[in-house]
Amino acid sequence: MESYAIELKNITKTFGKVVANKNVNLNVKKGEILALLGENGSGKTTLMNMISGIYFPDKGNIYIDGNEVVIKSPKDAFKYGIGMIHQHFKLVDIFSAAENIILGMNDNKKLKTRDVNNEVSEIANRYGFDIDPKKKIYDMSVSEKQTVEIIKVLYRGANILILDEPTAVLTPQEIEKLFKVLRAMRDDGKSIIIITHKLNEVMEISDRVTILRKGKYIDTVNTKETNEKELTDMMVGRKINLKISRVKTDFDRPLLEVRNLFVKADDGSDAIKNVSFYIRGGEMLGIAGISGCGQKELCEAIAGIRPIASGQITHKGESIIHLKPKEIIEKGISMSFIPEDRLGMGLAPSFSITDNMMLKNYGESNGIFVDRKKARARAEALIEKLDIVTPSTETPVRRLSGGNVQKVLVGREIESGPNVIVTAYPVRGLDINSSYVIYDILNEQKANGVGILFVGEDLDVMLALCDKILVLCHGEVMGVVHAAKTTKEKLGLMMTGSLNLLEEQSDRAWGMAKDSQLTEEEWIQLGKEDSEVNE
Repeated sequence: MESYAIELKNITKTFGKVVANKNVNLNVKKGEILALLGENGSGKTTLMNMISGIYFPDKGNIYIDGNEVVIKSPKDAFKYGIGMIHQHFKLVDIFSAAENIILGMNDNKKLKTRDVNNEVSEIANRYGFDIDPKKKIYDMSVSEKQTVEIIKVLYRGANILILDEPTAVLTPQEIEKLFKVLRAMRDDGKSIIIITHKLNEVMEISDRVTILRKGKYIDTVNTKETNEKELTDMMVGRKINLKISRVKTDFDRPLLEVRNLFVKADDGSDAIKNVSFYIRGGEMLGIAGISGCGQKELCEAIAGIRPIASGQITHKGESIIHLKPKEIIEKGISMSFIPEDRLGMGLAPSFSITDNMMLKNYGESNGIFVDRKKARARAEALIEKLDIVTPSTETPVRRLSGGNVQKVLVGREIESGPNVIVTAYPVRGLDINSSYVIYDILNEQKANGVGILFVGEDLDVMLALCDKILVLCHGEVMGVVHAAKTTKEKLGLMMTGSLNLLEEQSDRAWGMAKDSQLTEEEWIQLGKEDSEVNE
């Protein structure tokens, strides 16, 4: 009988009437990487939270190295050598890497900073991490912070590591480094579970794949004996088309133009520095960059919810600088903004789906009463179109899963009939099937002549979906490239500032739009040239 580092048998967990996991079986061998796949609401995170001590199962058994154990808290999980690296890091910014790593440890012995630094360096050297134990968290890149989180659990003796969406905000080069480290850990006998939605990475890094669907265990397969199509079919329960199409359109004159834009961050520093670009009707412009490089501030400035320091933003040639969102709408400008903070900024968490549908147009009602009947009908149509899992239209959105919350937000914004869409991470947290629904909706809008600003984190998707890609690094433009004529590796170099194409930008359309107003004939010619790129 094969021995497993960890084994789950018939694990069940319910929250009221909702069954998150039902009789789930899962096992991980020593020295292997297991990928955990499933749609939103399939129970992946709940299952991992029970292994890491955040939840306690209602039924079932957990075995470590063949021995049954009881895990009631994260402290118990650490006792059995289990560590979880969450997608959102839990670090103290003003502390150093070493200080964060030992934070919360209480084994009745005084730790010397020099000894801790040496031990951290030893772990880093053993697995190929690149880290300075003395460096402060606020000075670190996203990948460095992730390294601290991983070393933190290794320092505590973890032999079983759980990583939740570990590549979500990393560049291709950083992902390659991470995978090299994970393979070194696997070769050292560590057992690793990865939760991810990126099937190409599953195929590249995992040894086996376990699939969950609607809280139930479906199957575990050897990675080398399957493919992305089969995995998707098992996740969804039916055959779906995985192809992302770049819709071919005849580009119109610019709907949205940004020129020499400067925007301040919350701390007063420059978040956006001298950024210029344009988006035409029927065009999708991708914005690529490492998390925190200014995408959030750029989107908020365009939407009118963040003041600009200097520069111009025009919609069909009319300035929208210093206008509030309501004033932009009153000018007849139809723009939708899908922010990355969906509950904090995009929706009212305690409101129902129906009430959230009314937030954009409640002021148009005649008299003191709003028409909830029409709003409910719109909510019902949205639920059906996007397959939103909810008890009813009156359910508060805070009770929905993250993926379903995102569907409500995206659906509401697009339903308002915009001619410009500004969207930040529209598929973050969504499963494969739901993501493709959103891609199809965006393509449908593009085909109808809508201009789309698409901020994303998956470069493969951006290359397949967008017409052009503008790359930001520390708030500055590194260049604008045709998606059909560039590579993921080139984008990664630009995202880190290793490659700056702005000075040598050969894109004639970019240079002309940046420096001068074009004639109607020139715009038509540029539209033809860019259309040829998409063929």
